[in-house]
Amino acid sequence: MKRILLIAIAAMTFASCQNTTKTAGGNTEAGTTSLAEGTDPVAAADAAVMTFDNENYNFGKIAPGEKVHYSYNFKNTGKSPLIITNATATCGCTVPEIPKEPILPGATGSIKVVFDSNGKFGMQDKVVTVTSNANPTVAELHLTGEIKEK
Repeated sequence: MKRILLIAIAAMTFASCQNTTKTAGGNTEAGTTSLAEGTDPVAAADAAVMTFDNENYNFGKIAPGEKVHYSYNFKNTGKSPLIITNATATCGCTVPEIPKEPILPGATGSIKVVFDSNGKFGMQDKVVTVTSNANPTVAELHLTGEIKEK
């Protein structure tokens, strides 16, 4: 009986944690990872470089149902304009919002993330994968913490 209950809980958790992608236009798509159409790759030496202030954010302990809002601030330390094409979260409970405009060399920007803890409990590590024309083209951001029991 316990085994059936655990399988049912795992299936519900998997079904509620769907991958979503935020494209540069703000539309949500599943599985999109290509650069924007019409963008040419830039040589590695001249590419944009996305340097984050903090790639890992620990929100501590929160009550079930609370929402966590966090902005991952970054700077384009490269030589070309930075174009973020999408951001994908590991779970549908985590929604990233990317800048719509290119970030010029030396300029700063942020990726805003909202995590909804409704229906979650225990330790959490939500990963937001950011795809851009930067070198490297993929960056991972972590949002960690614990949801207290009721």
